[in-house]
Amino acid sequence: MALGMILSSFFKALGQIGDPAFRRVLLLGLGLTVGLFVALYAVLVWLLNWLVGDSATLPLIGEVHWVDNVLSWGSLPLMLLLSVVLMVPVASAFVGMFLEDVAQAVEDKHFPQLPRVPGVPFLEGLRDALNFLGIMIAANLVALVLYLLLAPAAPFIFWALNGYLLGMEAFMVAAMRRVGRAEAKKMRARHRLTLWAAGTLMAIPLSIPVMNLVVPILGAATFTHIYHKLAAKTRN
Repeated sequence: MALGMILSSFFKALGQIGDPAFRRVLLLGLGLTVGLFVALYAVLVWLLNWLVGDSATLPLIGEVHWVDNVLSWGSLPLMLLLSVVLMVPVASAFVGMFLEDVAQAVEDKHFPQLPRVPGVPFLEGLRDALNFLGIMIAANLVALVLYLLLAPAAPFIFWALNGYLLGMEAFMVAAMRRVGRAEAKKMRARHRLTLWAAGTLMAIPLSIPVMNLVVPILGAATFTHIYHKLAAKTRN
C-alpha cells in the first residue's frame, strides 16, 4: 500500500537523525533556515521603524513614543505567519541543495551495497532549482485567487497544490542521481499519485511554524527511501 510505504520511508528518515552525517546536514539546514528568517525579520522590523519613526501622533492621545516598539513586536507573529508560505519555496530550494548529502547518508546506512554515484552537476541542479522555484511561485500566485474565493478550503488547496509540486520535484532530484533525467521522468509519471500523496504529507507540517524547520531535510531523506522502494518494485 502506498501510504504504508510513504510512512515507513518517513520513519526511517526520522530514525536516522542521530547519524553523524545526517545530523550534520540537518543542523546545517536548520542554521541556514533560521538565519534566513532572522534576516527577513530584521529587514521587516527595520522597514516598520523606518515607516513609522520613533514617535507618532494619535487622535485624542497626542504624541506617543511606543508605536514603533509595538509594531516591532507585533511583526513577530506576522513573520511566523509568513513563514508558512515562505517555507514552501525554501523547502524546495533546500531539498535541491542538500539532497546529495542526505541521499548519500541514507544510502550508506540502508543501501550500503550500492555503488557511489557522481550525482547531478551543480550548475544543472541550480538551473533545475531555479526553474522549479519559478513554477512554484507562479502556481501559488495563481492559487491566491482560490484562497480568497474559497477561504475555508484554502489550507487544503495549499497542501494539495504544494504537495503535488514538492512531491514531483523531490522525487525527480532523488531519482536523477541514480537513473538520469529521462528515466526519472518516466518513474515520476508512473507513480504520480504516490508522489503527490507523499508531497502532501510533507507540505502539511511545512504550514506549522517551528516544526517546518526540520521538514526539508526529512523530506529529502524520505524521498530517497521512496525512490529506492519504487525502483525495487519496478525491477520485480
